[in-house]
Amino acid sequence: MSVWDEVVGQPDAVATLSAAAEAAAMIVAGGTPAPGVMTHAWLFTGPPGSGRSSTARAFAGALECVATDDRPGCGECSGCRTSLHGTHADVRVVAPEGLSISVAEMRSLVQISARRPTSGRWQVVIIEDADRLTEGAANALLKAVEEPPARTVFLLCAPSDHPDDVSVTIRSRCRLVSLGSPRPAAIASALEAVDGVAPEVAQWAASVCGGHVGRARRLAVDEQARARREAVLRIPLALRKPADVFTCADELIKAAEDDASTANEARNEAEREALETAMGAGGTGKGTAAATRGAKGALKDLEKRQKSRATRTQRDSLDMALVDLAGFYRDALVVKSGSEAALMHPDRDGDSRTAAAQWSEESILRRLEAVLACREAIEVNVKPRIAVEAMVTTLHRG
Repeated sequence: MSVWDEVVGQPDAVATLSAAAEAAAMIVAGGTPAPGVMTHAWLFTGPPGSGRSSTARAFAGALECVATDDRPGCGECSGCRTSLHGTHADVRVVAPEGLSISVAEMRSLVQISARRPTSGRWQVVIIEDADRLTEGAANALLKAVEEPPARTVFLLCAPSDHPDDVSVTIRSRCRLVSLGSPRPAAIASALEAVDGVAPEVAQWAASVCGGHVGRARRLAVDEQARARREAVLRIPLALRKPADVFTCADELIKAAEDDASTANEARNEAEREALETAMGAGGTGKGTAAATRGAKGALKDLEKRQKSRATRTQRDSLDMALVDLAGFYRDALVVKSGSEAALMHPDRDGDSRTAAAQWSEESILRRLEAVLACREAIEVNVKPRIAVEAMVTTLHRG
C-alpha cells in the first residue's frame, strides 16, 4: 500500500506528483533534478469529490516519506502515515472553519511556513478550499508564494483556476494539477480495497454518488446518509398539493441541519473539553479560580467559531441535497428525450420515468433551473429557508 492509494481514478496526476516527489527527494539528498519537475507551489483543481484534498495529502506524504527506496510515498513509514492522518509536525492543513479563510489566519500560517522543517525534509502547507480566501488572506499568501523559503511547499485546492476561485497572480505562480470526476468502477474498487465495503454496496454507492468519492464513502458506510438521500429524492413526486411545499421545504432544511449536527457534535464537545482542561477546569489550588474566570472569553470565541463552522457545514450539506435534486430532474429529462446517457440516480429509474411521463420537457427544465437558482441564491447568502421555499414552490407548479 502507498500514499497514492488514497488518490482515486487520477493516473495522470499520480504520475506527475510521483515524479515531483522523486525530484524532491533528490533535492533533500543534495542532488539536482531536472528543472521544472518539482516546484514550490501547486494548485489542485477539480469538481467536488474529485479528491483535491486527498491528492494534496498524498503528495505531502510522499514529500515527507523517509523510506530508503527510490519511490517516495511508501505509505508505511512515519512520514507517510502522519502526513495522511494530519499529525506530521511539518504538514499544516488549513480548512475554513466558517465561510471564509481570514487574513489573520493566513498571516499566522505564512510566519510558520517560513521556518525550517523539523524533519529536515519539507515544510508543507495545504490550503483546502483556497477559493474561500478573503482578499486580504490571498494577498498575504501571495507574498509567501512569491518569495518562498527553500524547503517550503504550498499545496492549494480549489474548484478551478478561474479568477473567481483563485487570483490570477497566485495562479501564475503555481503548477496546475487538474483532476476529473473518477469513474464509478474506480470508486467502487477503492471502497472495496481501502474501506472494506462489500462489492454490491460499493458498486451501488459508486453509481449514485455523481463522481464524488467522499459522498460514495458516506453512502456506503452511513445508514443515516442513505436515509437523508432517500428523503430528498422523494420530494419531486411528493409535491401534490400547495401544503406539501412547506412540508418538503422543512424536510430539506431539517436534513441539512441534522447532517451538520452529526458531523460537528463530537468535534465540538472534544474542543470544548480540551479548552476547559487547558484553562484549569477541574483543578484545585491557588490561582485556579482566576484561570477559570479567564476561560469564559476563550469559550465564547470557541462557540463563535463552532457556530460559524455549523453554518458552513449546513450549507454544504444543503448544497449536496440540491445537487441530488438537480440530478433527479436531469434524469427525468434524459428519459423524456430518449437519450441513452447514464442516469445520475439509476436506483430511482422508476421515479424518473414516472416524472417524465407526467411532465413536459419545458416543465422539467423549469424545475431544474429552479434548483440551480436556489444553489446560486444560497451562495450569495440568501437565507436558506427563503431560497428553498421559493424553489419548492416552483417545483410544485412546474
